[in-house]
Amino acid sequence: MTEFNTPDLDNLIADMFDTMHAQSGAGLAAPQIGVMRRVVIFGVEANPRYPEAESVPTTVLINPIIEPIGEDADLGWEGCLSVPGMRGLVPRYTHIKYRGMSEKGEAIERTASDFHARVVQHECDHLDGVLYPMRIQDMRYFGFEEVLFPDL
Repeated sequence: MTEFNTPDLDNLIADMFDTMHAQSGAGLAAPQIGVMRRVVIFGVEANPRYPEAESVPTTVLINPIIEPIGEDADLGWEGCLSVPGMRGLVPRYTHIKYRGMSEKGEAIERTASDFHARVVQHECDHLDGVLYPMRIQDMRYFGFEEVLFPDL
């Protein structure tokens, strides 16, 4: 994507944030709402779906590139607005560097760890047609939220 700061892009981003907030999501990728553009959004303050999660800065990231920092990876529970009602234990790099462009065409480059890194990796996977269940290594740790977490 090479055009920034346009009404079309602004409308897409507004629609994405509306969709994400309506579902209490931590992030969303444009393909999840049927738009085949390399755009992801994410951000977490207090989120009922992830009550223990640390905050993640609200970000619009266009044409993202992710690089792992080291080989460390952790398993963590993930859910997805594209796979409603399900959760799975997914391995992700613990530390990453990501870069891309903002909706205004400004360069973004950050390092992230833990939940922040997990959210970025999860959302960017959508841009390549990868859903989190495809990354689960042991399918015994994939199922319905109400079965896996009856106290949620």
